[in-house]
Amino acid sequence: MKGQSDGPVIRATGISKQFGETVAVDGVSFEVSRGETYGLLGPNGAGKTTTMRMVSGLSPLTAGELTVAGIDVSRQAREVRNILGVVTQEDGLDTDLDAKSNLTTYGFIAGLSRKEAEKRADAVLMFFDLTDKADGEIDYLSGGMKRRLAIARAFMTNPQVIVLDEPTTGLDPQGRNRVWQELDTMKQAGVTILMSTHYMDEATALCDRLAIMHHGKILAEGAPDEVVNRHAGPEVAQVRVSNGVRQDVVGWIEGAGFDYREAGAIITVTSRNGERPDLSGLEGVRVSYRSSNLEDVFLAMAGRKLTDE
Repeated sequence: MKGQSDGPVIRATGISKQFGETVAVDGVSFEVSRGETYGLLGPNGAGKTTTMRMVSGLSPLTAGELTVAGIDVSRQAREVRNILGVVTQEDGLDTDLDAKSNLTTYGFIAGLSRKEAEKRADAVLMFFDLTDKADGEIDYLSGGMKRRLAIARAFMTNPQVIVLDEPTTGLDPQGRNRVWQELDTMKQAGVTILMSTHYMDEATALCDRLAIMHHGKILAEGAPDEVVNRHAGPEVAQVRVSNGVRQDVVGWIEGAGFDYREAGAIITVTSRNGERPDLSGLEGVRVSYRSSNLEDVFLAMAGRKLTDE
């Protein structure tokens, strides 16, 4: 592959993106190795999509340096787009064409001959177990199948790097699980994947490493389990309260220096030092503990839930 080197497949160094007075991405740095699945995790508006558009050569950098397979994205955006497979949040499938024709047309536009596009489409449909849907009308495909077809289309040019923006948003559990299986198959085939998500279970299941983003910055980076243990500790506390004592309990938690979030009758408490929160001084309520997760990390670092707007 042109521009390929022995270093990271994707290397971002201090990249920023500004729209007028709004800073969407603020000095972000990360690297993605060959064959690795790297995730950008955070709520809507965190800067994930903007970062991925810069990596894909679809949005110019305001500042910083960015290379993909050794190619400078700022100077050679077209060459970068030629070696990537990109799947945006919107599938962008042509409803006037059947499933296979969506693939062959995309391949032909990308530079394949008609014969090559036909052959490649058959191979891609087989790889994603969509051969029986080759003649299917797009409007009659399920949401999960449309998403799988959009991912399959990105493989028409046989890319070594795939950029996936929120790959399973809007899918039912069965559709999500099927996409997960296919992403794992892609990974086993040696494809490097950069993906964004706001689903913590998806990030945990799919990503070798991830970066938690908030307001255009990276708050934490590493393997999912490492990030959880480093920033939220092994366990968080859950306090069940009634309205009559809620204010007193919240006051005690704040005074003790813990972070917390409220959801119905449950207050989830996270320690700021990465240890198991000690609530032994809190009386008159029921306290239980559970294993920490990535949302607890985000609570501890940004004071809000990953699903917040």
